Amino acid sequence: MENITSTEGLKNAIQLLEAEQAIKGQELKIQFLLTYESLKPINILKSTFKDVTSSPYFIDNIIGSALGLTTGYFSKKLVVGASVNTFRKLFGSALEFGVTNIIAQNASSLKSVGQYLISHLFRKKDVNMDANV
Repeated sequence: MENITSTEGLKNAIQLLEAEQAIKGQELKIQFLLTYESLKPINILKSTFKDVTSSPYFIDNIIGSALGLTTGYFSKKLVVGASVNTFRKLFGSALEFGVTNIIAQNASSLKSVGQYLISHLFRKKDVNMDANV
């Protein structure tokens, strides 16, 4: 800061500093209110939920888990059926657990295989019209 030699310069410098202090005080109040609002429990839950759902792998993880649970459940129902045999029920539960874990852990590769199979099953076959002539 430069040296002030006159009374008028001192008054101007004081006014500038007071204006700067008022502006910084307003900014501090605004920042305090924003911080206060963001620390409310409901806002913390909202921001956490938004962060989790905006994750690029969130949907893939949910789909993989749901697919794993579904295939595990149906594999158990397929093996156990309406049986009352305890050994068969125990084997069905172990099979359900295994299938669920395998499908859930390898969901991305199974998705790729599924897309490949679907694209090859439903592709249009090229018919060469010149071969018939």
